[in-house]
Amino acid sequence: MQEIAHEAKQKSAILNNNKSSDEKQFQVDTGSALQQFLDRIPISSISGFQSSFGWELKAGDSVKDAIHMLYDKDVFGAPIADVFDPNSTSMKFSYRYIGFIDFPSMVLWCLEEYENIRKNSADKGREEKRNSGFFSTMDQIPQIGQTKVSELVKLFLWEPFFPIRMDDSLLHALLLLSKHRLHVLPVVQQSDPQVIGLVTQNALGQLLLQSTGLEWFDSIADKALSNLEIENQEQASYVFGNQTVADALHLLWKKRTCAVAVLDPQSKKLIGSVRYRDVYHLVENDDLFRNRKTLTVGEFIHSETDPPIELDNEASLIARSLHLKKSFMPRMDSPLTCKKNDTLKQLMQNMTERNSRFSFLIDDNEGVIGLITMRHIILQFAPPCVSSSINGGGFFELALEQSGCQVRDGTLVCNH
Repeated sequence: MQEIAHEAKQKSAILNNNKSSDEKQFQVDTGSALQQFLDRIPISSISGFQSSFGWELKAGDSVKDAIHMLYDKDVFGAPIADVFDPNSTSMKFSYRYIGFIDFPSMVLWCLEEYENIRKNSADKGREEKRNSGFFSTMDQIPQIGQTKVSELVKLFLWEPFFPIRMDDSLLHALLLLSKHRLHVLPVVQQSDPQVIGLVTQNALGQLLLQSTGLEWFDSIADKALSNLEIENQEQASYVFGNQTVADALHLLWKKRTCAVAVLDPQSKKLIGSVRYRDVYHLVENDDLFRNRKTLTVGEFIHSETDPPIELDNEASLIARSLHLKKSFMPRMDSPLTCKKNDTLKQLMQNMTERNSRFSFLIDDNEGVIGLITMRHIILQFAPPCVSSSINGGGFFELALEQSGCQVRDGTLVCNH
């Protein structure tokens, strides 16, 4: 990586010295140099991804068992493997994996289904009193807990399975993450479809930061957020501190967002956030699960007492991003924030150092005006003029067709 960066700096200097008065032509040359640079950095240069994998789910697993397994292993999500009958004459696909699913999606789905059932129940009070925790509730309502993981594809709780190989380039990975809303990219070997590791958005962000000093990188990263038109990419969802935990969880599900801002009811200032992965607290704490409709969000975000665990070695970045329970992230009452005059580079550094996938954009009065995710940042570096042949797992495409969608030209398209 360092040798490639040094060579790129030399080429950048030559471009500067030979720059003609035609600024447009220079921009084209710079864009071409950017693509060549990114296309020379192999995925194998990312440290730690091969130690980040060791689990998978089966399409026939029940949702309850899948949640239990990820919780016990303390992992955010896992690839879904389809189990083929070796004696079957049906079509077989090149990959044994048909998608990637995460822990929070399944838990939030279970909570929403549970609430729908309770609304139609004639004995709401006794049912709520009887339940002692999340898993016991799943036992009592088999139509939720025993639902097969494969059935969740109709609700788009899956991410498509778009694998990369060790000799694929950073450019290819950036294109995948910019074209599709993916949390992770599974890494497979050239001759074997078995997943050997996972690459996260933050790991790619950290790799990009190693290009600091290169003109193509600094010309983008040193710009203020207000000049990059990314601050309004996503409107921040919010609840007030006197609303309930159940309100925040419902908003996470409804908006399909990575975090919900928590605002002070009087001043409207940001006082915390409830993140996508914070739903694990309801699985871990039976009292919280039972009291989610009465406990305020303000009380919930201050319930964390231990400071975040700090890991500063590069090899641990992917692993800590994939942990579910360990506090490698900012506390709920201390969310990452940025302002319009901050540079993109400052934001990238803060997000990777604090292991956060997002940052709330705030004004001078600490009011929330937007949400910036690592995907928004990646979009700044993925050249739009480059096309990529992207194919998902065959089973995933068939399942999408049954749900009224398809993958067309490498993009997920809904037919309704």
